[in-house]
Parts: sequence; C-alpha cells; structure tokens
Amino acid sequence: MKLLDRYVLRNFLEPFLICFFGFLAIWLVFDLADNASDFVQVHASPKTIAFFYLTQLPQIVIISLPVGLLLAILFSFSAMSRRNEIISMLTAGLSIQRLVLPIIFVGLILSGLLVWLNYELAPHAEAIKKVALEQISRGRKQGEVESINGYLFRDRPSGRTWYIRRFRPGASEFEGVHITQQDAAGRITKKWYARAAVYDPRSESWSLNKGIYREFNEAGDIIDGKNDDFLNGFRVTTGWKETPWRITAAQQEAQNLTVPELRSYLAFNRDFPAVQLAPFRTYLYHRFAVPFQCLVVIFTAAPLAIVFSRRGVIGGVAAAMVLYAGLLLSTYFFLALGKGHRLDPLLAAWIPNAFFLLIGIVLLYLRGSNRELTLRWWK
Repeated sequence: MKLLDRYVLRNFLEPFLICFFGFLAIWLVFDLADNASDFVQVHASPKTIAFFYLTQLPQIVIISLPVGLLLAILFSFSAMSRRNEIISMLTAGLSIQRLVLPIIFVGLILSGLLVWLNYELAPHAEAIKKVALEQISRGRKQGEVESINGYLFRDRPSGRTWYIRRFRPGASEFEGVHITQQDAAGRITKKWYARAAVYDPRSESWSLNKGIYREFNEAGDIIDGKNDDFLNGFRVTTGWKETPWRITAAQQEAQNLTVPELRSYLAFNRDFPAVQLAPFRTYLYHRFAVPFQCLVVIFTAAPLAIVFSRRGVIGGVAAAMVLYAGLLLSTYFFLALGKGHRLDPLLAAWIPNAFFLLIGIVLLYLRGSNRELTLRWWK
C-alpha cells in the first residue's frame, strides 16, 4: 500500500468510525428511552437487556454503515478539498479515480460484511425484538414463547394435512397431532392420531407418541389388518419431507426469514401462485442487494465531496444527501412493487442500486475529467 493510500484511508477511517459508533450510540439511547419503563417494571437484569440489544445489533449495523460511509466521505474529502490537498495530488499526476480507489476497497469489505450479517443474523432481528419485548413485558423467562393453538398445515407435494392442537414456535415437538394422507384424486387413504409428534433432525424422522393409525380403501372404509394402535408406545415414520420449521413457516412473514429459510420456502412451495411467492422471492434478492448500497454511496458521494471552491462544498454535500435519500426511497418503492408482483423480484431488488451506481459512475467520470457538476453540463 502506497503512502498516499494510507493517508487517504487515515483521513477517511477516523470520521467513519466516529459517525458509525455515534449512530449506534444515538440509536441505543433512543431505544433505551423508549423501552426503559418496560425493563424497570419487570426488573429486567442487565444480562437480559444486553442480550436483547445484542440480537438487534446486526440489523442496526446494516442501517448504520451506509450512513457512516456517506458522512465520512463528505467530511474527509471536502476537508481535503478545502486544504487544497486534492489539487496537489492532481498536480502530481494522480487521477480522481485512483484517489477514490482505497475507499472503494473499504466499501467492498463492508459490503461483504453486510452480506454475511444479512444472510441469517439481521433478518430475524425484528421478529426477535417483538418476541423479546413481549416476554420482558409479561415477565417471561428468556427463550419462553407463547404457544400457538389450533394450527393447520397442508403439504401439497405429499398430500398430507396436519392439524396441531398446540405447539411453541421453534420447538421440535407438537401436541395433539392429527395427520391425514390423501391420494392424487383427493381421497383419504391414511390417518394418524397422536398425543405428541417429535422430530429428530439427525435421522430426519417423526416419532408419533400414544396414538392410532388407520388405512382406508377407495370407498372410505377402514382396511382390516393394516391398522395399528400405539396408545402406550410410539411409532417412528421416516421419509417425510416435513420439518417443524417448514410446517410452521406458513405463519412467518417474508421480511423475517433468512436466506436459507427463503430458499427452503420457495423450494417446497414452488406450486404456489406467483403472486403469493412474490414477497419471498423479492426479499431473497433484497438480502443481497442491500449490502451493496455501500458501494453505491461511495460512487455517488465521493465525486460530489471533491470540490475546488468553497461554494461547491455546500452544493456537493446537499446533492449527495439528496441522492442518498433518493436511493432509500426508491429501494422501498421497488421493494413494494416486487412484493405486489408488479415487477420481477430480481429487478425490484437491484434496479435502485444499478440506477444510482450509474449516476455515481457518471459523476466520477465528470469529476475525473475536471468538468463542473452543474446543470449546464446537460445542456
């Protein structure tokens, strides 16, 4: 790494870390002020509060990093511009593109970090927040969740319908299970009744405890000799594709599912109508598109922060803020179009990034060719 690269990074990283951790501190203060009464009312321990905010950290980091990048680039490059350091670099033969290269490298690293966070950790944050706040407000122990009663699930590929009297989200045991098997014509061929059903992920098998099993012919009559009463024991079944997560995923919202969960949901429910799968496909692509907003911010903010007059600093900062606001608004707008099946999910996730990245490349080219970034250029 050249001395010049180290100098640019040093000027950039200091305000970036200040802005990033300052944003985290502001969020923590405001969130604590909002939830402090609930914590005090149930006498929540510092460990419980720390665990709650630790689960929310990945989601907040994804929001904070692009903002920290934007502010740090505007501060560091505009400061270097006011001190005429950038003019000196250009006089020495350094191009604007070469000057921004170390920051682009940092943006790639941060984008990779956000992809990792947005793969599994961040998507669950909002759902965990709702459950955790409910547990704290009701005085429940950490990890104790409310049971769901009277749940119905239909597995179309296998033709099995599950009715579950009660279960807890995230658990591998269901209470009061009634399973009905149908053939391709919709006729009932088998039924299982059990007090409990327990899933073993190692053997991928279900253990049905204390129940009965019945088979039926085409007329709907019970077939003698092919039935089993295991009221005092259990019956193990293998080869079923249903898992506790897949059974309970029907009640999950797309924005709270991780990338593996979204892929699993789409694979097992590919026979659903396209409009019903649109939110899940859109969020699957959205998980990968959002982290690369870091690069978009760098390409749009850097050429606007590099100016050669005092008046240009104010205009560049304002323009960069407007572009970032436009990026956020368009992201949510196209996300809504994708969820509503009004636009292809892949396009809905990536169009905002592609559009504003193109604007940034144009701005960087104009600044590198020493053209003024004004409306007169378009005439």
